[in-house]
Amino acid sequence: MRTVVTKFGGTSMADADKFRQVAHIIREDPDRRYVVVSAPGKRFKGDFKITDMFYLCYEKAEAGENIDVLFDEISGRYNAIIDELGLNISLDREFQRIRNGMYNMTGRDYAASRGEYLNAKILAAYLHYDFIDAREVIFFNNDGTFNAEYTNDVLSARLKRHERAVFPGFYGAMPNGTIKTFSRGGSDITGSIVARAAGAELYENWTDVSGFLMADPRIVDDPKIIKTITYRELRELSYMGATVLHEDAIFPVQIAGIPINIKNTDRPQDRGTMIVADTPEYDTKNVITGIAGRKGFTAINISKDLMNVEVGFGRRVLGILEKKKISFEHLPSGIDTMSVIVKNSELSGKLDYVLNGIQQEACPDSVSVEDGIALIAVVGRAMVKSKGTAAKVFKAIAEADVNVKMIDQGSDELNIIIGIDEEDFEKTIRAIYAEFIRG
Repeated sequence: MRTVVTKFGGTSMADADKFRQVAHIIREDPDRRYVVVSAPGKRFKGDFKITDMFYLCYEKAEAGENIDVLFDEISGRYNAIIDELGLNISLDREFQRIRNGMYNMTGRDYAASRGEYLNAKILAAYLHYDFIDAREVIFFNNDGTFNAEYTNDVLSARLKRHERAVFPGFYGAMPNGTIKTFSRGGSDITGSIVARAAGAELYENWTDVSGFLMADPRIVDDPKIIKTITYRELRELSYMGATVLHEDAIFPVQIAGIPINIKNTDRPQDRGTMIVADTPEYDTKNVITGIAGRKGFTAINISKDLMNVEVGFGRRVLGILEKKKISFEHLPSGIDTMSVIVKNSELSGKLDYVLNGIQQEACPDSVSVEDGIALIAVVGRAMVKSKGTAAKVFKAIAEADVNVKMIDQGSDELNIIIGIDEEDFEKTIRAIYAEFIRG
């Protein structure tokens, strides 16, 4: 029997009708043996995600406020799903345990994880699948990092005892047994972890779009869907702001060489996007795979004559960042200049220390700071085989009357990173997209 692991996001699990739709998708293919679910998302515009409601509940309890009205609203959402599905189960004991946990300050991660936990309980009952609590099979180290190999060993052994099962996404357990969550979007990671442990032939990630889009639809009207993308391309785009799949979800399946299929719960007949280890397939007309970007960066520009022959100059500069545990994004340089591109959030409250440290340790001729920078990545595995790609990128930018602050390209020629003023962010993405896709 083949094994397909499926993960369904919050919009796919928001109410009873969505549960029925998900169950239909799962039952259509008997190979869909293991299912990972998120907490219920928004049912309509203006609605609240259950996870956000649990967070609010915990904050109110932490402040000494009564949470009963809000908690009853949460439990009412779940009871409505149970009633509409005609299930003969009760979660009253679970609700009471969670409510008590809120008042007893069991932690924000515990509160946040309960949305997935309860949803998985309901879906397991509806499908007649086994329920496996993620805290029993997904583990973190004492420092909060994910313990990948121990998790894989325990989870692989556990799956051999269950032909079909439902898992709550988003969380696992610390060595002392307390709940620890992944970052938001972490149910994608759980699905990938389960796929690796199961030795799955395919990991399906079901969401509310029919695949990975070539650009942000909030910026570009009706962007094309990417048919096939490699793990490396996806990581580049996810890191730069593309949001269909959590970037950390790539690694467990990449290790095992398991392809990911991004699918639309509302349009299951659509092909979606296939994410694979490698492929010779690419669009000879468009060349690029996708465009993504983020705002909120600062450039520290350093100038010093004969910098290029001064041994250890770069190490001394980066050593200042290391002392404050600041990571940098890019390091474009010239013979006598170098720039360090850093997220604004990384520099918060630390900029004066960094500038003073650079002056003392590196003795530059000048140091300047430029904030309000946005980074845009143009990504494509076909770029290395196509002449004039960079020329088209910069032609589009020039014609949009945008000034380029920074240019960086990886040695594998998989992407081109451009730094621009934040105010030019949206029009730059639209201009590049139009040049390659509509030009």
